[in-house]
Amino acid sequence: MALSLKKIGPGLLFAGAAIGVSHLVQSTRAGADFGFGLIWALLLVNIFKYPFFQFGPRYAMATGETLLDGYKKLGKGVLIAYFILSFATMFTIQTAVTIVTAGLASTIFGNFISTEIWTVIILSVCFIILTIGKYSFLDRLMKIIIITLTISTIIAVYFAFQGATQSISLQQVFPNALEFGFLIAFMGWMPAPLDISIWHSLWAIEKKKTEQEYSVKSSLFDFNVGYLATIILGLGFLALGALVMFQSGSNFSGKAGEFSNQLISMYTKSLGDWSYIIIGIAAFTTMFSTTLTTLDASPRAMAKTTSLLFGDIIKRSYLFWILLLILGSILIFFFFKSEMGLLIKIATILSFLTAPFYAIINYKLISSHHTPKAWRPSKKLHVLSWIGIVFLIGFGLWYLSIL
Repeated sequence: MALSLKKIGPGLLFAGAAIGVSHLVQSTRAGADFGFGLIWALLLVNIFKYPFFQFGPRYAMATGETLLDGYKKLGKGVLIAYFILSFATMFTIQTAVTIVTAGLASTIFGNFISTEIWTVIILSVCFIILTIGKYSFLDRLMKIIIITLTISTIIAVYFAFQGATQSISLQQVFPNALEFGFLIAFMGWMPAPLDISIWHSLWAIEKKKTEQEYSVKSSLFDFNVGYLATIILGLGFLALGALVMFQSGSNFSGKAGEFSNQLISMYTKSLGDWSYIIIGIAAFTTMFSTTLTTLDASPRAMAKTTSLLFGDIIKRSYLFWILLLILGSILIFFFFKSEMGLLIKIATILSFLTAPFYAIINYKLISSHHTPKAWRPSKKLHVLSWIGIVFLIGFGLWYLSIL
């Protein structure tokens, strides 16, 4: 068991980055608004995104280089396109996850500090952890967080089912035109934005430096563990929203502080008042881990991209990008203030609309001569990739057509 845990790392970092807004916010909201009616969307998007996420660690361990190195081999234009897309979305994504974390901190630790100040404190603490603890600390921390969150969520769902007072319907629904925007936002970050595949390849390379036995097979096992955890917890949070809030007459607030109160109250209603602190800390830790992993990965990816495109023109580029991301996130946060709902909607829809780019490029790279033949996709994975690309493009075009 100890040996297995030692070989697990990037997969749980992936889970830590994924299990955040998409689960705590979007999945619970899906359950609250549609009951169990959007299980089909949650499962389909997880299935169709699976290959493109998996190609990150697969390529990294098969070649010894990151997806970004591979993008450059496909053509400098591909890497430039990634740079532009990442720069255009990284600040909004970081702000969206941080604002939820700040709202939870304000709820749990008291409202004597404003959400704005909590945002600055959280980003500062993350900065200190990343510059001092680096990857090895992230690796160890995430194992504790994911195990804790999984256990607490399963317990909460069990008690929510036990306390259910109305009949449970598993009838699936398709949102109408007015609700279609939420469906796209829900799928945009379920289980995560596709560019996390790039982060995963970076983390896999870092893992290899500290664990020589970390191979293609172990990286795929590691990834599958993390991916399965995101699906199970996604279903768990959707179930909590459905069991506790569906048809209750209550709606989730779009403001960070109010939403956090509602979220924790949802758990305590299922488990009892005694669980407030435990659940509050679990929820906060989940979002803090997302904030932390995102703050590490975006600057790490941008530092690598600028190095590949322009050489080492920026000394200590990781530090430069992390400071720029913190500054940009704080400015956006103070501009939008407590409009958490709007910020999350913008970030998630942007992620879904850019998903076909990452899907096509990842598929093209893993299927090319740049990947050793032994580790190129199987026929089944090829077919799933084709269907996934059609799915992502189709829903994206459909959404744009009804705007």
